[in-house]
Amino acid sequence: MASILRQIVASPRQKHAEAGLDLCYVTDNIIATSGPSSTFPQRTYRNPTDALVKFLDYKHSTHWAIWEFRAEGTGYPDSEVYGRIRHFPWPDHHPPPFALIPNIMASMRDWLKDPQTKVGRVVVVHCKAGKGRSGTAACSYLISEEGWTVEDALLRFTARRMRSGFGAGVSIPSQLRWISYVDRWTKHSKLYVERQVEVLEVHVWGLRDGVKVAVQGFVDEGRTIKSFHTFHRHERIIVESTDAAAIASPIYNSESSVPFSDHKYLPPPGSEQITASNSLESGGNAVVFRPAHPIVLPTNDINIDIERRNKAAYGWTMVTSVAHVWFNTFFEGDGPEKGGEAAVSGVFEMDWDAMDGIKGSARKGTKALDRLAVVWRAIEDGGTTGRLSLQQIITEPKEGESVPEPKAADWRNPKHSNLTAIGKTLGLRAESPASGGVSKASSMRSAGSSPSQSVEDALAGIKTHGPDGEDHIEHGDGQPKLTVSEPDSRLPTVAISDATIDVEAGDGGVGDTASGNDRWIMGVPTSPKASR
Repeated sequence: MASILRQIVASPRQKHAEAGLDLCYVTDNIIATSGPSSTFPQRTYRNPTDALVKFLDYKHSTHWAIWEFRAEGTGYPDSEVYGRIRHFPWPDHHPPPFALIPNIMASMRDWLKDPQTKVGRVVVVHCKAGKGRSGTAACSYLISEEGWTVEDALLRFTARRMRSGFGAGVSIPSQLRWISYVDRWTKHSKLYVERQVEVLEVHVWGLRDGVKVAVQGFVDEGRTIKSFHTFHRHERIIVESTDAAAIASPIYNSESSVPFSDHKYLPPPGSEQITASNSLESGGNAVVFRPAHPIVLPTNDINIDIERRNKAAYGWTMVTSVAHVWFNTFFEGDGPEKGGEAAVSGVFEMDWDAMDGIKGSARKGTKALDRLAVVWRAIEDGGTTGRLSLQQIITEPKEGESVPEPKAADWRNPKHSNLTAIGKTLGLRAESPASGGVSKASSMRSAGSSPSQSVEDALAGIKTHGPDGEDHIEHGDGQPKLTVSEPDSRLPTVAISDATIDVEAGDGGVGDTASGNDRWIMGVPTSPKASR
């Protein structure tokens, strides 16, 4: 029965021909696997931890170690993998806090390239499905430590991990954005400067009725996503005609940021603004959200979370849209290219279609807006020096230096209730007072796809591979030679595009949102009549 369940859960993937496990060799010394488990019922449909350890012992003796990225907990104690495990957890379906990247890369490098070890070593990376978070880390290593290009790294991970026709291995737009950040970080001395950042305004074009806009960031060393502010109706300004440039923050026209007219999504001053009558889709207005109190985030990492609700009946509210987008102000301010002196203010822009969808998929429900722009600035110390407050210079630890490691999540994850596991999705919720101030910039409702569409299979298209790309992994008499392979020009071209986004297995990122008191009734929409 357990074998049948594992085949059902991993049906789009090829079962490992030798061990019956869900894993692949990205290169001959980097293995990607779905998260193993030692607890029931998970071990009946996931890789059993003991089976994975037995395989790694047989193939690689003592020369393997695990890097895990699960903020929801690993599902097994460290002792079951001999303590050869490194913990760098962050929430599912999201990019990592960039401050983790230098330490992840350094720890993997030190293990694989230890000069005291004559036998080649293997790194085993896993999250829940061994796809989004694992792919982000694996591709980042190939780019930063082995000199691969972004295209080659993404192509290799996709070719080794995914079945043909099931899209890219790393497919979530924000995770792809982070990989491009890693490439820029690598090309410019691997210097990163962490700063506190204030969100001054959020500009939204084509805002529909009942849309909640929240500003989020990482806390607890990246294990948790916290909502720092949710905009209310009294904080919005509905823009008519050409008023947007006039009421926008002065940062739009300051010398320290990109000129207003250079923003490809923002009409320059004097041009026609997008309003309800001429938006890309009828039913939306141009709106400026200006917080009543400062929104200060502890790091450069910023997430804009979007949720659209339509009032149902008898105290219910129907969630019809879910989307978010992450960006990092150090990179958006050209920090790597400026020797670490990133712009102290700027504007980040994003179209609705390019945002992250539900649980890592491309689906977002009905359209909540056309596009948005976030006006931000780095926090100064408040004095006359103009220095940035709590600025922290982060570099990659050198070989032989100790590498900091964040605290691991509880492997049993006692706080991971069914409510948390559902994550953010479409459907009915019980209305709460916290959601009463949601922005309603337009009285019209937009047309869109039915929210009753189910989310795609979270493990769609994943497959297994041996160290040389073979589907069947043969036993060898001796230890295989373990060096990072060069990009294979024979691999087929795989398009990495937003149109082929698949779902990363796992639960949605857990955040402390302003609507945290809302109670999920079910994971899919149900009519008010059916919920009575």
